[in-house]
Amino acid sequence: MFRNSNQARGKGKAKAKGKGKSQFKSSTKRKQGHYTSNQEKFFSFLNMTDNSVDRTRRANFSNVPANGINRNLNILNIKPTTAKKIVIKNLKSEPKLPEDYREQTWDKLKSAVLAIQKSMPNQYSLEELYQAVENMCNHKMAQTLYSRLHSLTESHVSRNIEQFLAESMDRFLFLKKMNETWLAHCNQMIMIRSIFLYLDRTYVLQNPNISSIWDMGLELFSKYILLNTLVQTRVVEGLLMLIEKERQGDNVDRTLLKSLLRMLTDLQIYEQAFEQKFLQSTERLYAAEGQRLMQELEVPDYLAHVDKRIHEENERVLHYLDTGTKYQLIHTVEKQLLSEHVTNLLQKGLNGLLEEKRIPDLTLLYQLFNRVKNGLAELCLSFNAFIKKRGRTIVIDPEKDKTMVQELLDFKDAMDNIVISCFNRNEKFGNSLKEAFEHFVNQRTNKPAELIAKFVDLKLRKGNKETTEEELERLLDKIMVLFRFIHGKDVFEAFYKKDLAKRLLVGKSASVDAEKSMLSKLKQECGGGFTSKLEGMFKDMELSKDINVAFKQHLNTQHTRSLSPIDMTVNILTMGYWPTYVPMDVTLPDNMVKFHDIFKEFYLSKHSGRKLQWQPTLGHCVLKARFKTAPKELAVSLFQTLVILLFNKYDEVSYEYIKEATNIEDSELRRTLQSLACGKARVLNKIPKGREIEDNDKFRFNNEFSHNLFRIKINQIQMKETTEEQKATEERVFQDRQYQIDAAIVRVMKMRKTLSHNLLISELYLQLKFPVKPADLKKRIESLIDRDYMERDKDNPNQYNYVA
Repeated sequence: MFRNSNQARGKGKAKAKGKGKSQFKSSTKRKQGHYTSNQEKFFSFLNMTDNSVDRTRRANFSNVPANGINRNLNILNIKPTTAKKIVIKNLKSEPKLPEDYREQTWDKLKSAVLAIQKSMPNQYSLEELYQAVENMCNHKMAQTLYSRLHSLTESHVSRNIEQFLAESMDRFLFLKKMNETWLAHCNQMIMIRSIFLYLDRTYVLQNPNISSIWDMGLELFSKYILLNTLVQTRVVEGLLMLIEKERQGDNVDRTLLKSLLRMLTDLQIYEQAFEQKFLQSTERLYAAEGQRLMQELEVPDYLAHVDKRIHEENERVLHYLDTGTKYQLIHTVEKQLLSEHVTNLLQKGLNGLLEEKRIPDLTLLYQLFNRVKNGLAELCLSFNAFIKKRGRTIVIDPEKDKTMVQELLDFKDAMDNIVISCFNRNEKFGNSLKEAFEHFVNQRTNKPAELIAKFVDLKLRKGNKETTEEELERLLDKIMVLFRFIHGKDVFEAFYKKDLAKRLLVGKSASVDAEKSMLSKLKQECGGGFTSKLEGMFKDMELSKDINVAFKQHLNTQHTRSLSPIDMTVNILTMGYWPTYVPMDVTLPDNMVKFHDIFKEFYLSKHSGRKLQWQPTLGHCVLKARFKTAPKELAVSLFQTLVILLFNKYDEVSYEYIKEATNIEDSELRRTLQSLACGKARVLNKIPKGREIEDNDKFRFNNEFSHNLFRIKINQIQMKETTEEQKATEERVFQDRQYQIDAAIVRVMKMRKTLSHNLLISELYLQLKFPVKPADLKKRIESLIDRDYMERDKDNPNQYNYVA
C-alpha cells in the first residue's frame, strides 16, 4: 500500500506538469472539502456527547491542522482498493479564516454568557457554542478567550456588590439575598463552564498558573463580595445571630445556614472569617450560662442541661457547620459548662446522688466527667471521700452495733452496683472503693471483727430460716469481702471459734455443709494455720459420735438394769482446739453422777493416760414435763435442768435454797432463773413478780403453763453471750497478741543481733498481722529487756542487742 501511494504520487506530478496549475488546485479544493466535512461531523458528535465522548478519539482528531487535512488515513477509515488510489499532494499555502471570525465568534459566546448571567433565554444551542469555543482554541485564540471570559465574569460579579451595601437592609433579608446571589452565581458558573469546557480541559490544564473556570468564579465572588469588609462582617454577624437564636430555642432556617457556611468553605475563608468569631461567641455564651445555671439548677438538672447542649452542638456540626469545627466547638462547651465547675458540681451534688442511689444521674455524671481532663480523677477522689465519711458513721456509732454488719453489706452492695452500672466497671473506682472500706472499717479497733463473727453465727444457727442454701452461700461470700478489709483477723477468729463451739455443742448449727463452706472460705483467705483449730473442732465432733455409739453398746451389755432410763450423749473435746472454759462444780442428781462415772471408766479403759474434765456449762437436756393443760418436752440447759428437777420434790422453793442445792455460781443462777420465770416460756412463777432476781425471791412450778408447741426451747440463754464472756474473749485475744509481739521481737533480734529502736519497730510492723500502737510495742520491748532476752547498748541507749 505504501508503494502504491508513492507511485500514485509520481504519476500525479507528471500530469500536473502537462495540464497546468488549475487542475491541481481544483483537486486540492475537492479533497479539502472532503476532510472538512468529516471534521464538522466530529464536532457535531462531540457537542452531542459532551463529557462522554471518547478521549482517545478526541486526541486523535486534535492533530487536525487549521486547513482541515489529517494525514492519518486510519482515523478516517479510508482503505485503498484496487479500483481507486488516493493521491495526497502538498498545498503551497493554507486557507485563511475570515478576518472577522474571532470577533463574530466572541460576540456569539459573549451574548450566551450575558444571557446566562441575566437568566435570559439563549439564542444559540449549547452544541454550537461548544463548537465555537473549540474552534477558537484550535486556532490559537485560547488565551484571548480566557481573558475575555475573566473580564466578563469580573464585571458581572462587581456589579452585584451594590445590592449588599444598603445599611437599612434587615439581617435575615440580607442573608437570604446573599444566599440567592451565591446560588445563582454557582449555577451560572456551572453553565458557563459547560460551554467553555474545551477551554478548561486544554488551555487551563496546560497552564498550571491559571485558575480553572470554576475557581476563577469563586475567586472573583470572594474578591468583590465577601472580601468587602462591610459585606463580610454583615454575613458573619448574621450567621452568628441565627445560631444564637437557635441556641435560645427558636426555629431557624438550617438550609440557609448550611448554604452560606458552605459558601464560606468553598471560598476558603471559613476559618479566617467565621470560625474564630463563632468559637469566641460560643465561649462567651456558655461561660455566662454555666455561671448562671450553677446557681439556679440542682446538679441532676444541670447535668441534663449540659448533655443537651453537647447533643445540640453535635447536631449543628452534622447539619451545617464544617466538620473541622467539631473538636474545638465541643471542647469549648465542655470547658465552660464542665471543666470550670467540676469541683462545685461534686461538692454540691455528688453525696446526694450517691445517698439516693440515683443510677441514671450518676451514669450521666460519669459520662460527662469522662469528657474533660482530670474529671474522672476528681470524681474518684470525691467518691472515695463519700464512702469513708458514710462508712465511718456506720462503724463508729455504738448504737448501730446491732445493725452494723447488715448496713455495711447493704452499703457495699450499693457502691458495687454504682461502680458496675454507673462507672462502667472502672478499675480505679473499684480499687478506690476497696481502699475506702478498708480505711473506715478499721477506724474502730476490734469491734467490726467481733460483730462480723457474731453476724456469721446468727446466720449459721439452726433457727435462721430466712434464707435458702443458695442465698446463704451468697451471703457468706459477701461477708468474706468485709472480712478481707479487717486488720484484726485474730479478733474475728476468737469470737467465731467461741460461737462455733456453742453451735456444735448445743446442736444449733443450721447446716454442716454451710459450716464447712464457711470454713473453706476462711482457709482459702487466711491459710491452713488460721483454720486448723476450727477443723479440729469438727474432727472432735465426728469422733464423739463414734465414741457415743460404742458407749451405748457398752451400756446395753452391762448396766441396763441398774440405771434409770436416761439417754446420755457425751462430746469429747480436745483442749487445744476449743475455747477455754472456766471449770465449775455443780451438784448433779445421783442418776446423772452414775452415768458420768460409767462413761469415765469406759473412756479411760479405751484411752489410758488421758484426763477428762467435765464442763457443765456446755450441757443441755430435754425434760419431759406434765402440766395441767398437756404434757410437754422442755429443751433446756443443764443449769435449767438442775433448777427444774428441784420442783419434783417441792412446790415452792427460795432463791437461797436453789443456790445451795445446785451449787451454781450466783450470776449464772440469776440468768437461769430469769430465763425460766421471766421469759416468754414461764415454766416457773416468781414471787414477787418482776424482771430482776433478788435474794429473797421465791419460785413456784407453773402448773397452768400452756404452749402451742409440744417441744419448747428454753435454752436460748445458753446461746446468748454475757458481758463477762465478751470481756474474757477480748482478754484472750490481747494475751495472744502479747505472745505474738514477744515472739516477733525475739525472732527479729535473733536474726539481726543488733538493731536500733526505729528499725526494730519498722520490722515489727511488717511482720505483725494485727493493728498495734508504738506504745504497746515499746512495753513489750521493755518486758523482754527485763526478762534478759535483749539489752540496751551501753554506748547507744537507742540501740538493742540480742542476748544469746
